Amino acid sequence: MFSGLFSFFELKSPYYAFVEIILLWLTIFLTILKFREISKMASYLLFPYILWVSFAALLNYYLWVLNS
Repeated sequence: MFSGLFSFFELKSPYYAFVEIILLWLTIFLTILKFREISKMASYLLFPYILWVSFAALLNYYLWVLNS
């Protein structure tokens, strides 16, 4: 899979970058769920990360829609 920077800047494709960021978001969410079984504190420490990725996904989505 392409890295997010490559798909967004080199391929100039916000669509591929959006698909990739959604996969990243799902991976983080599943990690939070698994970490919760082991340590609640570990899962809580991932909340800022998923919030940041959510914000980046929102920005990427609007950039994709507005430039279509």
